[in-house]
Amino acid sequence: MVTRAKYSREEALLKLEAFCAYQERCKQELSKKMDQWGLTHDLQQELLQELEESGFLNEKRFAETYTSGKIKIKRWGRNKIIQELKQKGISDEYIHSALEEIDEEIYLSNIDTLVDRKYNAIAKGNEYEKRMKTLRYMYGKGYEAELVNVAIDKLIGHKL
Repeated sequence: MVTRAKYSREEALLKLEAFCAYQERCKQELSKKMDQWGLTHDLQQELLQELEESGFLNEKRFAETYTSGKIKIKRWGRNKIIQELKQKGISDEYIHSALEEIDEEIYLSNIDTLVDRKYNAIAKGNEYEKRMKTLRYMYGKGYEAELVNVAIDKLIGHKL
């Protein structure tokens, strides 16, 4: 049985432009949306190319915006951002470019804030247990072990 596309080419293009204008999107998100609409693979490729040419779709810009938002709002670390961007099909080149745009001062401040909050929220346990729980939490947020250990050492040093 052949399913009919939910939208014509022109309607789909207008909807995709509005979707991209609302917030930055990647090809994978748009392809998923077009799959839901029942558009053929060839038409999807055609529309993606047209969106790129008109500037509605730009995966480098998406990677930079995504990274900035996750650092500032969700306070994610580099490792988690890399993993998520790879899952979205973003090229290594664009991921690397986006990571270079990270404000190191904000990044390190996020680590200090999160470590302080987590470490002090752990009510029970000795210093070693609190360190391990804090490390696990920070790994889950995607932060690098070396930076987290420095932040914990700095925090514990202030407490002595």
